[in-house]
Amino acid sequence: MFEDLTGRLGGIFDKLTRRGALKAGDVEDAMREVRVALLEADVALSVVKDFIADVTEEAIGEKVLASVTPGQMVIKIVHDHLVTMLGSEPAGINFTGVPPVAIMMVGLQGSGKTTTTAKLGARIEKRENKKVMMASLDVYRPAAQQQLLQLGEQTGLRTLEPVLGELPVAIAKRALKIAALEGLDVVLLDTAGRLHIDNELMTEVTQIKDAANPTETLLVADALTGQDAVTMARDFNDRIGVSGIVLTRVDGDARGGAALSMRAVTGRPIKLMGTGEKMDALEVFDAGRIASSILGQGDVVGLVEKAAEVIDQQEAEKIAAKMMKGKFTLEDMAEQFKQIRKMGDVKGLMGMIPGAAKMKDKIAAANIDDKTIARQEAIIRSMTMEERQKPKLLNGSRRRRIATGSGTSVQDVNRVLKQFKQMSQMMKKAGKMGKRGMMPGMPPGMMTPGGPPMR
Repeated sequence: MFEDLTGRLGGIFDKLTRRGALKAGDVEDAMREVRVALLEADVALSVVKDFIADVTEEAIGEKVLASVTPGQMVIKIVHDHLVTMLGSEPAGINFTGVPPVAIMMVGLQGSGKTTTTAKLGARIEKRENKKVMMASLDVYRPAAQQQLLQLGEQTGLRTLEPVLGELPVAIAKRALKIAALEGLDVVLLDTAGRLHIDNELMTEVTQIKDAANPTETLLVADALTGQDAVTMARDFNDRIGVSGIVLTRVDGDARGGAALSMRAVTGRPIKLMGTGEKMDALEVFDAGRIASSILGQGDVVGLVEKAAEVIDQQEAEKIAAKMMKGKFTLEDMAEQFKQIRKMGDVKGLMGMIPGAAKMKDKIAAANIDDKTIARQEAIIRSMTMEERQKPKLLNGSRRRRIATGSGTSVQDVNRVLKQFKQMSQMMKKAGKMGKRGMMPGMPPGMMTPGGPPMR
């Protein structure tokens, strides 16, 4: 998300920081460019106007222009105002009330409500240690209730069995009653959507809300729909009142304007965002980290958090210890690839590294993706343990055997071995640097400058 905007802003601010001393006219020229960049990123016009006016007023102040690093000061002001626009503090889910509390999911058809419901349920059980029930109130879309049942099986979440002919309000009441009898904490109500907002949809959602008295009414919005998502959010909030927003498919939206606009237009916080198809790809929306990402500063905190969730820390420490001694084998390299793949979409992870936007072309040329990593791991797994420990044994005939066994080519095997050599050299350098070459909680291959060369 924000890939296009990050690139545009990076270019604008690079020119500012290279100038050294700044005049008011320099700042105003830069802000005009920022204005165009925001509009082209799909940010609502009213939001852009207010943002530019506030930033410009503060940025042309005497304190900024007379400072030693005025360009950096302007970037900090933009960062701070982005945080304000997006919501200064992360907004958690409200569970206050007598269990079971209801959380209602609303939105248009196709926005990802049902999948998001399952992701949220899994997150609540894992992070909040609460028992969850899911209930589908969508009696219109074919197989909607079966879809939620399947997701319930996939995630291990309790899911209400549908009853033929039962209406949405009755389903909500039955779900809450059964959840109370079973001693559950939270009931997630997956409401029906429509292709567009109409009176019938709003009437039904209002009736469900009155019957269930939810602690949260979460609007699920598809980031890919841009300005349409902002208009829809405003309509839902005006007509039924939402308590928060969940943005889906943010990993596919290079512009990101919907996220920048929704909070400002509705006054409701963006609470969560879907970052991929996997059931654990639902993250808290943190304005500070998002603002840093927009300005090309990456999201190191988010990267470390992802690592902490899925990486075997003991195994990472073993590899780190080997690295410090200048020892690194193909077996270690395969383990690194395995741990990196556990962290989620590789391209998404690359985007969290500071300065990634400026390396966009290099990253694209390197052809880094999940399939590439899996293929490289398969090549190493097709070697014998002795070969993994002693790469010098890998003559031409052995390389042909490995290529056949992994379903790849000899050129692919050669490429992995070349990468291993480069990675080993990088590990030795990091080992000499000691702890300064590492980032706590990360697999060693990602802790060193540049990470594993995965071409």
